[in-house]
Amino acid sequence: MTDADIYPPLTDIMRDVLMQDDLELSPELSAKDVEGWDSFKMIEIIMAVEAQFGIKVPSQQLDKLENVGDLVKVISERAKVAS
Repeated sequence: MTDADIYPPLTDIMRDVLMQDDLELSPELSAKDVEGWDSFKMIEIIMAVEAQFGIKVPSQQLDKLENVGDLVKVISERAKVAS
């Protein structure tokens, strides 16, 4: 699974969870850049990501996420493990 495969559904998830229809994702985008993106919303994002991509994100990997690029990398890695 490539980054190009991940970004469209991830964008949909994050726009839905954060209720921002015009949100544009970039690898550098982080919670501090988006109003309303707090730890509770992050849980919602991860739950939706796990359902969408058929993966499980281990809590130790969650602790290391600093931006969207990190999340995309985790999704890609976990999708390889799941397939």
